[in-house]
Amino acid sequence: MIKNIKVDDVRYALDGNAGSDAIHRDPIYSYAVTSLVDDSGLKGVGFAFTLGEGNDLVCKAAHYYASKLTGRDIEETMAGFGTLFKQLSNDQQFRWLGPHKGVVHLALASVTNACYDLWAKKRGVPLWKLLVDLSPGEIVATLDLSYLEDELTHEQAIQMLVSQRSTHKQREKSILQSGYQGYDTSIGWFNYPDEKVRENCKKAIAEGFTAMKLKVGSEDPERDIRRAQIVREVAGDNVKVMLDANQQWSLPQAISICNRLKSIDPYWIEEPTHPDDVLAHKTLADAIAPLKLALGEHVPNRIVFKNYLQTGAASFIQVDAVRVGGVSEFITISLLCKKYGVPVVPHVGDMGQLHQHLVLFNHISMGHEALFLEHIPHLQKHFTYPVQIINGVYKTPQHPGSSCDLLVLNK
Repeated sequence: MIKNIKVDDVRYALDGNAGSDAIHRDPIYSYAVTSLVDDSGLKGVGFAFTLGEGNDLVCKAAHYYASKLTGRDIEETMAGFGTLFKQLSNDQQFRWLGPHKGVVHLALASVTNACYDLWAKKRGVPLWKLLVDLSPGEIVATLDLSYLEDELTHEQAIQMLVSQRSTHKQREKSILQSGYQGYDTSIGWFNYPDEKVRENCKKAIAEGFTAMKLKVGSEDPERDIRRAQIVREVAGDNVKVMLDANQQWSLPQAISICNRLKSIDPYWIEEPTHPDDVLAHKTLADAIAPLKLALGEHVPNRIVFKNYLQTGAASFIQVDAVRVGGVSEFITISLLCKKYGVPVVPHVGDMGQLHQHLVLFNHISMGHEALFLEHIPHLQKHFTYPVQIINGVYKTPQHPGSSCDLLVLNK
């Protein structure tokens, strides 16, 4: 059973201009890390991600949630985790601070992810393997489908997973042989000068990446257009180029600049405007078609994702398992996306450590397309079992757990 809990505030300053975007110019990549230690000495580790200030607030909230797990057996907890998740996320006083968003939901993600990590370690398998070997009923028992009944019932969720079982093993064998494609976001951080963007594009191609992403959202649109043209020129026509505005534009600005950026044939435009403005994204999607929108790294919960899917505003959903309520809510949103036929390409940052497991589950058990997974390497050196990418492809993690153990907490 869970004997001890601990929550740590861990922060890493980045080198140079790494991590910069149109809104977040000087980030400090930070984790609110929950550790759950059971009576056998196994430690489950989960985290939420912030950019520095306020990380301590998330840690305090995570400790409140984690304290409710003391004395619980992890197998019994996970057998009905959907019920526990609903209880925690609707805590009568903490819920007021969200509901289901902001500091309290980030904190719940940290605790939820620690539960899944401990569960996988208890069974001695990587998280992806634990998830793909669960039955549809066992998976759905870990989910909270409340407020989704108009789109996804408990029975429908089970049936969706059951319908994929006949081809499950075939997908598993194929993806484990080929590996999961990555794409490189580090070519074009916002504060990088043009020449560094050019050099980074060449480096990414040499390393085997066939897709890459540039940060846009400059006050002067001409800068965005110039830099996007540099990436397209270096990458050539066969490489996917994505553009990410990090919520910088108003709707009129987005319509104008996105239509101009069509000239470089972007694979998607990411987070063009405020993440709460579902209808603005729908208006924009219609105005710039066939150019596609990707969004979700700042969408906080399954209900808002439901609305995005219902409007048809997003062509790619970038749900983040350390922004929504953790692995459980990530899987719930992936099921919604599968119903609507919309690909899931998680926002990753350095949380690829966790998402490399979840994209395998999405593909193998849910039948989602194995498209690609974002790669940002800046914190790789801080993990006990860092992701491995060879020739632009993620190698399948083999160590028990979710790959989220940090070296600094193992000393």
